[in-house]
Amino acid sequence: MLKKRKLSNGKVRVTFLMPALDTVGQLYLVGEFNEWNETATPMTKADDGSWSVALTLDPNRDYQYRYLADGHTWLNDREADSYTRNNFGSDNSVLNLIEEEKPKRKKREAAKKKL
Repeated sequence: MLKKRKLSNGKVRVTFLMPALDTVGQLYLVGEFNEWNETATPMTKADDGSWSVALTLDPNRDYQYRYLADGHTWLNDREADSYTRNNFGSDNSVLNLIEEEKPKRKKREAAKKKL
C-alpha cells in the first residue's frame, strides 16, 4: 500500500506499507530511488507484523520498485499504482507521482457560472 503526501517544498512524502508476512525476518524496499541497492532501505516491522518505510521523493515522475524479503525473495506491492515488465521476466511495481494538469477553464465559462 502507498500513502502519498505533498510537502510544501514540492516534494512528496511516500509511505510504503506491506502487511504482515509470515516467516520474513527482514524486508527491504529496493528501487530506482535508491539505485536498486538491496540493503539501502530497510523497512521497520510493527507490533502487528506489518512493515513500513517513508521516503521523500521528487514529484512528476514514476518510480519502479520491489520488496526484497530476507535477501532472496522478491515481492511486488499488491496495491502499486501500476506494474511494468522487467528484464528478469517478472514485473516491477510502479509508484506514480506524475501530477495530471487540471484543465484550465476559460474566463468566459467562469463568468457564466457566476451569473
